[in-house]
Amino acid sequence: MKRYSGMRTFDDREVLVDGRPLDPRFDLKTFSSNGFEWSFEGREPQQLALALIADAADDATAKRLSKAFMQMIVANFDNEWEMTQEEIVAALAALDDQ
Repeated sequence: MKRYSGMRTFDDREVLVDGRPLDPRFDLKTFSSNGFEWSFEGREPQQLALALIADAADDATAKRLSKAFMQMIVANFDNEWEMTQEEIVAALAALDDQ
């Protein structure tokens, strides 16, 4: 099971999957080329949502649910956060049930 984490430092943001930088998946869709962000709704948080879903589930689900996942999950992250692949998949299932 993969582990995802994000942390804001004084001058940067870092998002990791199992200790490696998470691919922003610009090849799939570019909401923002400014990198990842969280704790609010916007283009950078949606890029993070897309990347998390694509890595934890699949590309089609990432395209379909990135906005809803950003609004439900990513916009509510604290400065430091952690999620497992299982938690992401469960959140996606909840969004599909809506």
